[in-house]
Amino acid sequence: SRISMRIFQPPDVFYKSSAEAETLMLQVHKSNSAVVGIYSYDIAHSKVQKATRMARNEGFPLRLTVTPEEEE
Repeated sequence: SRISMRIFQPPDVFYKSSAEAETLMLQVHKSNSAVVGIYSYDIAHSKVQKATRMARNEGFPLRLTVTPEEEE
């Protein structure tokens, strides 16, 4: 099936190129999730809040979560 989506790429939040943003979007489309980055909890929480606020302002139903990194 054809995918027709606009890519929301919050500037100054995750610092991803357009190609990286598209790859993440396709990964989410296929598996319902993607890792955008690994940060300390406070930084991750701040980035999630900022990106979510920006997405809502642009009309994107983006859902971001902060998930602890699995320890090996």
